[in-house]
Parts: sequence; structure tokens; C-alpha cells
Amino acid sequence: MKNRSISSLKKGLLLLVSFSIFSGNCFADRIKDFADVAGQRSNQLVGYGLVVGLDGTGDQTTQTPFTLQSVLQMIGVLGVTIPQGGGQTQLRNTAAVMVTAEFPALARPGQQIDITVSSLGNATSLKGGTLVMTPLKAADGQVYAQGQGNLVIGGARAATGGAATSVNHLNAGRIPGGGLIEKAVPSLLADEFVQLDLHRADFALMQQTAEAIGRRFGLGTALPIDARTLNVRVPVEPLRRTAFMAALQDLDVQMVSGPARVILNSRTGSVVMNQAVRLSPSAVAHGNLTVKVQQTPTISQPLPFSRGQTAVATQDTATLSDSGKENSLIAVPQGASLDQVVKALNMMGATPQDLISILQSLKSAGALRAELEVI
Repeated sequence: MKNRSISSLKKGLLLLVSFSIFSGNCFADRIKDFADVAGQRSNQLVGYGLVVGLDGTGDQTTQTPFTLQSVLQMIGVLGVTIPQGGGQTQLRNTAAVMVTAEFPALARPGQQIDITVSSLGNATSLKGGTLVMTPLKAADGQVYAQGQGNLVIGGARAATGGAATSVNHLNAGRIPGGGLIEKAVPSLLADEFVQLDLHRADFALMQQTAEAIGRRFGLGTALPIDARTLNVRVPVEPLRRTAFMAALQDLDVQMVSGPARVILNSRTGSVVMNQAVRLSPSAVAHGNLTVKVQQTPTISQPLPFSRGQTAVATQDTATLSDSGKENSLIAVPQGASLDQVVKALNMMGATPQDLISILQSLKSAGALRAELEVI
């Protein structure tokens, strides 16, 4: 009974591996996963305001004069007359803050957004404060939203005598739904064409996308501009346009392999590569480590009286040796891929810094057929 269970488990694992292999060779992504509609993006908003109602934890106005100046201007707008000498007023319940928010794509007036409030002066805590109405502007200088509300801060502070302690960060908080949209961004979806922008420039992926759209909606619907930009002809009627865009973004496209790339993290020693990375014949010596990649021509001779032809092929091999260790010669047969070289180096106990230096040397020698990016 136990052997039967083990046999069933092995068959299940084999089936799972087989399914993974076949599914990995024919995977597809939706257009919405690798392309954006031009004009449908978020925008950054920023504003300067005041937080009031603090429990003696606000700015020291003698050290942050802009806070007092802002308070005097605000109450002056509200019709409050400032007596002579009021410029020396000490305020401890008010803090100058910067307010930031993200304007969602296609947001309309009246909708609410979350805002973040951060201290600008020397306030010790914004907990318990209220943000006074603050205009939020975009990069074009126009006001698109107003922010106001009570701050939510997940922290606490306790002080006694000359000692104080705090939990979490108290000089920044959020106001859920504290921003009110006042102005909409003009939509770019009113034309006959909609522009799609791929996340990465790739002619092969662009061709696959255009062909998939053509098969689904008809030839001439997709008009590629370059490796990143694609114009799509859409219906003019709003109802048909909405249905068309929904079907377009859910359309599956056969993905193509990206360019060969190796990512090195010099701080952590991490090495990440894709399956397209290959090595050319080369040899690198780094300390006691030696890496040698070579190609050996092989002749394929057909059987007598057969219709086959003699062919010449190359067999790639990679060898690694460490002169400081015995029996440390490791051969990587059949295909000098970087993945095999890295595994062999790890078996020999090479440090991440050794690996990074070897990869950089291979790239400098032109043997690493991939883009090397150091972060």
C-alpha cells in the first residue's frame, strides 16, 4: 500500500512538472499587464498647509518663522485683525506641513482621495491634529484638489522631565478620503485612435501585439508606430468604445523572450539572470579561481548507404578550477550557459564578490553575451 502511494505521488509530480514545462513554453499575458493606455495615468499633487489642534507638540515659531507667517496670513484672510506686536506670538499647537496626494486616472470632481501630511518644521508630533483646508496643485501650477481632515497616525509619544520616548513615526500621517477632487484632467480617449505604450521597447512583442489585435478585431485595427507605441482604431460611440476597450485590454498576447540580461547587486551580492544568457569561448582567472569556456567542433557522420549528410557542429564546454584546493576541477558539459557556470562556482565555494568580478571580466572581454547591469 505504501509503495502504491509513493508510485502515485511520483506520477503526480511528473504530471505537474510536465504541465509546468508545457505551460511555460506557451504562456501569454493580457495587454493590460504589459501596456498602458496613453493619458490614463495618475498625477502627483502637492500643497503647503497648516495642522492645528496639537497638544503643545507643534512648531517653535521662534525657530520656524514661516509657520507664524502662515498663521497670520490665514487668520487675516478669515477677517481676524492682528494687534500691534502680534508678530512675536508663540504658537505650540500649530505645525507647517507638506501635503501630497496621487490624482487617479480619469478622476472626476467630487471624488475623494487619500492624502499624506508630513511635518515641515520642528514639530515633535502631529498626533491629534487637524489639517486646515489646503489647495493641492499639479506640475502645471493649477489646483486640482483640496485637502482637509483629521490626521491618522499610528504612533505614540511619552515624556517626563528630561526623558522622552516614542513609538513609530509621529511627524507624518494620512487622512483617508481627506482630498476632494475639484477639477478633472482632460481625457485623451475622444479621438478615433487610442495609443498603447508598452512597458519596454521590443519590436518582437510589438509585432505579436499588433497581430493579436488584428486577428481579434480585424486587419488595420492596430498600427505600430515604433517598438513601444501602438495606435489602435476604436469605435467613436461611447458605448461601443467602452466594450471595445474592455475586450482589448483582456486580449491575450503570446509573450516573447526579452534580451539577455544579468543583474548584479554589489551591496548584497545577488545575481539574477534570465534564460537567454550565454557565454562565448573565453578564460578568466580570478585569484585561485579559473574559468575556461571553449567550443570544440564535432563531426556528425551518417551511417553507410544512408541519405544523411556529414555535418559539423560545435560542442560547448566550460571548466572551472581552483588551484588552492585538491580535486576542484569541475566540468560543465554541453552548453556553456551562464547558469551552469554560476552553479559550478557556487559548488567551489566562490563568494558573491568573486562571482561579480568574474562576470564583469567576462563582459569586458566580450564573452558574456548579455547586458550586465549593476545596481
